[in-house]
Parts: sequence; C-alpha cells; structure tokens
Amino acid sequence: MIDMTKREKLIELRKKALADKKLPLRGGATNLVFGNGNPEAEILFIGEAPGHWEDQKGIPFVGNAGLLLDQTLLSVGMNREDVFVTNMVMYRPPENRDPTPKELKAFEPYVNGIVGAIEPKIIVTLGRFSMAKFLPGVFISSVHGKPREISWKGKNLIVVPMYHPAAALRNGEVKLKFKRDFEILREGIKMDDKSVKIEEVKEEVRTKQMELI
Repeated sequence: MIDMTKREKLIELRKKALADKKLPLRGGATNLVFGNGNPEAEILFIGEAPGHWEDQKGIPFVGNAGLLLDQTLLSVGMNREDVFVTNMVMYRPPENRDPTPKELKAFEPYVNGIVGAIEPKIIVTLGRFSMAKFLPGVFISSVHGKPREISWKGKNLIVVPMYHPAAALRNGEVKLKFKRDFEILREGIKMDDKSVKIEEVKEEVRTKQMELI
C-alpha cells in the first residue's frame, strides 16, 4: 500500500465526514466546515463551531472572529497559510449556541483524524471547548497563554490554551490577553530543554502553502 500524504489523508477524512449522515446539525447547515490551511503545518488551531459566514463559505474563521485571528497572526509574523485551522464541531449550531456534549462526541473522530493526519507540534485551543478536550478540569482564565506538554495517542505535543477570538471581540480586557498570548508563538515555546522555534516552522511550511476546503 502506498502511504498517503497529509493532504490526501485530510481530503479522505473530509469526504468521510461529508458522507456521514449520522452527524448532528447536518440538516440545518449550509456547508460542512472541515478545516483549512497548510496540511504540513506544525501549529494546529482548534476552535468551537462555525458561525454564519463559516457556514456560508465552508471555511472556518472567516467572520469577524476570523478577521481578528488573521490580524493577530500577522502581528506575530504569521498568516493562515502557515497554520491549519478547524473546529470541535463542523456544522453550525442553530443561532450559534454552544455545542452539546453529544455533538462534540459525534465530531470527535474527525477532530482526532485531523490531529492524527497533520501531526502538529503545537495545538492552540481557541476557547473552552477545545481546551477541555486536551486539558480537562481547568479554567481558561487561569491557564490561557501557558503552554503544556501532553501525551496524545502516544506522541508528545504542546497545547497552548487561548481565549476564543469571538470572546476577545466582546471584551476589551480579554482582547488584550488574547493578543499577548500570541507573543508565545512569536518567541517560540520552551518546555524544559525542548523548544519549537516559530521562525523554523515558518520556513518549513512556507513553500508548501495550500488550502483545503
């Protein structure tokens, strides 16, 4: 059997999600919002759920919250082509309500599949739902911006919990914290004697820019 590339794995996973008629929220949504960015990225952002514009375009973080995310990435010398972005739930919940535990569980295989396909060194969780997946039992107000090294499916990776950009848009103090937390990505993340240098990440992925919709 020929080994699949990361991009091919993501394409196959997206096809599987599109064909999965058991996924909740499917009936009221316009598009599956699977993820987009660079399959070779070493930084994976995981948010909560699609909103109106994401549902319309089938791409995560393209509304006002997405604009803030893009601007903040640029402020630390990165852009969307340097990273991959997805959500815990891939169909829009009605009226942008919080996803339920049952909905989160239903989409879990696809979120896990994205993590497994990309094999990122860093996962940035945007908001409490994705944070709880990797760092259960903590409060975002206490741990935001603080990198944690965890073991995930037998591999070590770094999780950086951050506020969701939508929360930052609603609260000026949270917005300041959100932007400050991104400085971690500019400087590189150091855990004991290990470090992931963002400039090195950028150079590796710059030539492999591609978008997966």
